[in-house]
Amino acid sequence: MKSLTQKQVGDHANFIVDSGKVGKMPQGRGCESPVVFVLAEGVPKFPLAFFRKTRYTSHPMLNIEEQIATIMPVRLVGSVVETLGMTISAIGFPAPVGAVAQIERQGTSPLYAEVIGFKDQQTILYPYSDLSGIRRGNRVSLSKTFPWLRVGENMLGRVFNPEGRTVDGKPQPVLNDRVSFNNKPPEPCSRPRINKILSTGVRAIDGMLTCGRGQRLGIFAGSGVGKSVTLGMMARYTNADVIVIALIGERGRELNDFIERDLGEEGLRKSVVVVATSNEPALMRVRAPYTALAIAEYFRDQGKDVLVLMDSLTRFAMAQREIGLAAGEPPTTRGYPPSVFALLPQLVERAGRSALGSITAFFTVLVEGDDTNDIIGDTVRGLLDGHIWLSRKLSTRGHYPAIDPIESISRLMPDICDPEHLKASRVLRRLLSIYLDNEDLISIGAYRAGSNPEIDQAIQMKPLIDQYLQQPVAEHAMLEESVERMKKLILGEQK
Repeated sequence: MKSLTQKQVGDHANFIVDSGKVGKMPQGRGCESPVVFVLAEGVPKFPLAFFRKTRYTSHPMLNIEEQIATIMPVRLVGSVVETLGMTISAIGFPAPVGAVAQIERQGTSPLYAEVIGFKDQQTILYPYSDLSGIRRGNRVSLSKTFPWLRVGENMLGRVFNPEGRTVDGKPQPVLNDRVSFNNKPPEPCSRPRINKILSTGVRAIDGMLTCGRGQRLGIFAGSGVGKSVTLGMMARYTNADVIVIALIGERGRELNDFIERDLGEEGLRKSVVVVATSNEPALMRVRAPYTALAIAEYFRDQGKDVLVLMDSLTRFAMAQREIGLAAGEPPTTRGYPPSVFALLPQLVERAGRSALGSITAFFTVLVEGDDTNDIIGDTVRGLLDGHIWLSRKLSTRGHYPAIDPIESISRLMPDICDPEHLKASRVLRRLLSIYLDNEDLISIGAYRAGSNPEIDQAIQMKPLIDQYLQQPVAEHAMLEESVERMKKLILGEQK
């Protein structure tokens, strides 16, 4: 028996204590070897009802009963019988899906893997790192039945991997709270209406595609059109309290480029960055969005307005395709298994507004060949509250950010903008559309001035509209200034 001091009760409050009662807690990383604790003399007694109603950390999603319900009361040990591609098959190891296993390797550190399914009498595991050193007969033991993540205020300004370990070369921060990776989205009836604007600091978005606190939007683009630069501007200039950035499947070189060039010291100060590079196993690339959203939910429940920037949802889908096919799922559209289309709505629905705070999310979608009807893009577009299209045609002209307001929409803009702002944005969109419809005639000189008053006005306004929509990376566009400038540009011209 081991007694606890009052401080240790605070540090390890994941077991039930009551006068004369005993609680249990898993030992170390695993859950298979319970250690029994009794309350030391002199420590205040807590009634059992206190722990049933109160979270064991500051986050409400991990309460005592949920934690205890996930603990397996037996020790599970199996052995490796087969490897196929990136998967490992173990026999005699009936751990639940999502559990974390430890696989012993001779002469090196153990390999951790996650249970992703079953086939006949075998348990299929997907590793967190490469399979080197794995052989038939290696011992497989249960490490965790319920993966959780350490979180806290000290995460701000730091860079983490999907497991919550720092990768920025600095010491691991002290994080006292714990949350689940796979939280359920808020209940539909518990979501307050979105009625406040979130400033992104990007004039084209704040003026033409105004975003509400708790809204979910997609940024759709091909490769090399300025997604990272646009995200960096938003992270640097937004008025959100906390920014959580998930970089999924990125090249390793791009991490420091994004942090130092696009995000900058000012943006990093109130940000948490989660990164899973393209060389990491698919399981890590799938885990990264869940880690980012779990961190965002933690800060939201502290009453903060959180901005999530996720780049990209397409690479998450590709990683889940690898895992799904390895687990034996049948391929469907474009080779994606059904699990991809089941997980996408579960993921994006976790963002939104709650009674405590909000999570506003921008998910980038890497479309293949600039095809607007790409299968992942088409699926995600139906799940979100709007989409922003980055045009390769604009980027080749040196128009940055390359946001095409004609192909983009914010579905909540009519609910959160004043009538004059909404009118100005619609007139600007109409003038731009008229110009683009007649651009060929104008460019070859076939249009005669005075033939159509609307086309004349569109030609006159086009340079001013382009000037409004373009923005240098170093320029911070305030929301009020962006709106007033557009009203003056459009409505002033009409008067």
